[in-house]
Amino acid sequence: MATFIYKAKVKGKVQSGEVEADDEKSAVAKLKLQKIRPTLVKEKKAQSALFGPKVHKVTTRDVVIFTRQFSTMVDAGLPLVQCLDILGKQSDNPTFGEKILSVKSNIEMGNNLSESMRKFPEIWDQLYCNLVEAGEVGGILDIILRRLAEYIEKAEALKKKVKSAMVYPGAIVTVAFLVVAFLMIFVIPSFATMFSKGGAELPGPTQIVMDVSNFFQNQWYVMIGGFIAFFFTFKKVYATRRGRIEIDRMALKLPVFGMLIRKVSVAKFTRTLGTLISSGVPLIEGLDICARTAGNSIVEIAVIKTIEAIKEGETIAAPLSREKVFPAMVIQMIDVGESSGSLDKMLAKIADFYDEEVDAAVDGLTALLEPMLMVFLGCIVGFIVVAMYLPIFKMGETI
Repeated sequence: MATFIYKAKVKGKVQSGEVEADDEKSAVAKLKLQKIRPTLVKEKKAQSALFGPKVHKVTTRDVVIFTRQFSTMVDAGLPLVQCLDILGKQSDNPTFGEKILSVKSNIEMGNNLSESMRKFPEIWDQLYCNLVEAGEVGGILDIILRRLAEYIEKAEALKKKVKSAMVYPGAIVTVAFLVVAFLMIFVIPSFATMFSKGGAELPGPTQIVMDVSNFFQNQWYVMIGGFIAFFFTFKKVYATRRGRIEIDRMALKLPVFGMLIRKVSVAKFTRTLGTLISSGVPLIEGLDICARTAGNSIVEIAVIKTIEAIKEGETIAAPLSREKVFPAMVIQMIDVGESSGSLDKMLAKIADFYDEEVDAAVDGLTALLEPMLMVFLGCIVGFIVVAMYLPIFKMGETI
């Protein structure tokens, strides 16, 4: 779909905006459905990536700052249109500022805030828009926005913890590969020349290193092609429903990383559901959003089955316990929260507890992997060194 720029007169004032449609006629028809009579409609030309204006990516930090400032302004009693006008014009990110002003324009045309934000799902996701809608209906938009800002900050902190857990082992493995590649391409060939002049049969470990060195030098394209093929095959398989389920199931069973993934999933699920329920979103709708934002298909399936069970009259705890995805302690605390009528508070406590568990798991993972990777790298380099000196020792024994 193309983007069209339009100008129209609304209540005697000239307004402009953008609309997405297949062609100009469709754009005009779309605007008329919104009771907008355009005086001008033209296609917005795409800017060159090299010579056009720089497009600034809207970051999570931008959204958090916007949400906190918006909450403060609404709490102070300022009208929504005025809040959005100020935030849009004062935004440090020009791209984000344009989107905020577009939301303002949509509100001026008669749409509510959540409907206007839903037109930009790349910035305000379904969870965000549903909470804003609940805030509008309940008249507690300022409180909802404050909760949203806290939720986004904690979710982003959780994501950073997981990334930090993955960066260190990834860096060590990369360095190990580069060291081995350097030895195989530049160091081992000099030994190979020396050993070939001797004419003697090489020991087994030395021959293995020589063969690997030849492979690095003469068939490097096979290795690179293999990595690329694996990457695209994995991506294609993970894009399918069945492939994603199987990969996610295997991820949860991984020896150290599986427990970390499970704890992250629990923290995310409980934090999201607790925020939705405390903001007035119905339980079924909240669980549906949690399923779609789970990030793991096994958790998603468990939540969907829970929704079906709740529709048939069951509680949350019973179907969740049957799925064997969440730890028993989490199920028990959810059961207590349901029984006492404080499910949202109990979910928040579980989320805080598992945030700390993720912290401890990340620290433990780093402490465990550091010596293991160092020993692994040392064994590889040591094997290469010993393999290269074995023929020399053999020559010494012969002499």
